[in-house]
Amino acid sequence: PEESGPATPITPVTPLDGLPSADTFAFAFDIDGVLVRGGQAIPEAIEAMKMLNGENKYGVKVPYIFLTNGGGKTEAERCLDLSRQLDISISPAQFICGHSPMRELTEAYGTVLVVGGEGEKCRQVAEGYGFKDVITPGDIIKHDSATTPFRKLTAEELRCSKSGRDLSKVKIEAIFVFADSRDWAGDCQIMLDLAMSKGGYLGTLSETFDEGPPIFFSHSDMVWSAAHANVRLGMGALRRMLETLFRDVTKGKELDTIAFGKPQIPTFEFATRLLRQWRKDEHEIDAPPETVYFVGDTPESDIRGTNEFNKHSENDWFSVLVKTGVWQEGTEPAYKPRATVDNVLEAVKFGLAKEFGEKGTKVPRKDIIEPLCLADAGEVPTGAIPTAALG
Repeated sequence: PEESGPATPITPVTPLDGLPSADTFAFAFDIDGVLVRGGQAIPEAIEAMKMLNGENKYGVKVPYIFLTNGGGKTEAERCLDLSRQLDISISPAQFICGHSPMRELTEAYGTVLVVGGEGEKCRQVAEGYGFKDVITPGDIIKHDSATTPFRKLTAEELRCSKSGRDLSKVKIEAIFVFADSRDWAGDCQIMLDLAMSKGGYLGTLSETFDEGPPIFFSHSDMVWSAAHANVRLGMGALRRMLETLFRDVTKGKELDTIAFGKPQIPTFEFATRLLRQWRKDEHEIDAPPETVYFVGDTPESDIRGTNEFNKHSENDWFSVLVKTGVWQEGTEPAYKPRATVDNVLEAVKFGLAKEFGEKGTKVPRKDIIEPLCLADAGEVPTGAIPTAALG
C-alpha cells in the first residue's frame, strides 16, 4: 500500500527529555532524478537538504547518505560536484557510487581492464581503490590500432594511454565497467575479444568460449534521467548489448556478467555499514537507525532494491518514489513504493512527519509488505562478495 504526504500536524512525539530526536531514523538518496537533473539541482532539493540539516520545526539534524549508481569519478570529486549543486558540504564518508563496492575486490584480481568514463578518470579511481595493474581500452588500441578499425585515438588519448609492454602477453584477470562508456562500439569490441579469449589473453580465441575473465558492471540501469525530455540509455543497455553480441557471435553461448549497484543486495549492505559509521562519527549516534527512508526515482532499481533489502535487514528500509525523474506519473511502477510524493522536499517532509507523529502518515508494517524477488541472472546475491568493516 502507498501513502501520500503528511496532512495537518499534531503534537510531535518527543523523547523523555522533551526534545525531538533524530536518533532512530535516517535518509538515503539517489541523485539523478531526485536531487539533480541534467547537472542542475532540482529546486526542491536545496530546501530538502536545509531541512535535514536542522532548518525544520523540530530543530533536529537528521543523518543522511547518498547512494547513486553513477560513477566515473572518485567519491571525493563527486562530493565536490554535489556540494556545489546543492550548496552544502558533503563528505565522501556519506557517499556511495555504483563502483564503490568494487574496492573490496582489489586483492582478488591483479591485472584488470577498466572501462568507461572520461579520459583517465576511471583508471585513477581504480588505482585509488588499490588495483595494482589497470589497463584501459585506450591502452589496448594504442598497442594495436587494428583492434577498433573505425576508432582512432585523439592526440590527448594517445598521450594519456600507456604503452611500453606487449599486451598480448598480459593476462587480464577481470573486466570492470566503472562508468558509462563514451565509445560503445570500441569498448564492446574489446570486451567481446576478452570474453571469447583463452584465459584473458588478447589476440587469442577460445574453442569453448568459457575461459574469459569475469565481467563486472557497476550497475544495471537500462535508462537514466538526464537533461533530455526522455530518458537516456544507461549501463544496463550496454550490458545487455554485450551479452547479446556474445550469444550471437558464439552461436548460442551465454555470457554471465555480474552487476553491482542498486538493486543488488550487497550494495545496500555496503550502504548500511557506511550509514552506521556516518551516524557514529558525525552525529555521535552509536546504534543503527530503526528506519531508513530511501528516496529514489527509478522503480526498477531504487524501489526494487529498497523493498528487497527491507526483507533481509534488521531495520526498516522504507521506499519513497518521487515524480521528478525516470518514473512518469500515470504509469504503473513495476515495483511498488511504500509512498509516492511529488519531489524530494515532500519526501523529507513525509519522513519527518511520520517520525514525529503527525496525522496522515500511517504506513504498512514491515511484516506485511508484499515480498519482491530479484530474479535477473547475473545479479550479485546476498553475501556473494567479501565485505569489510568501515572505519
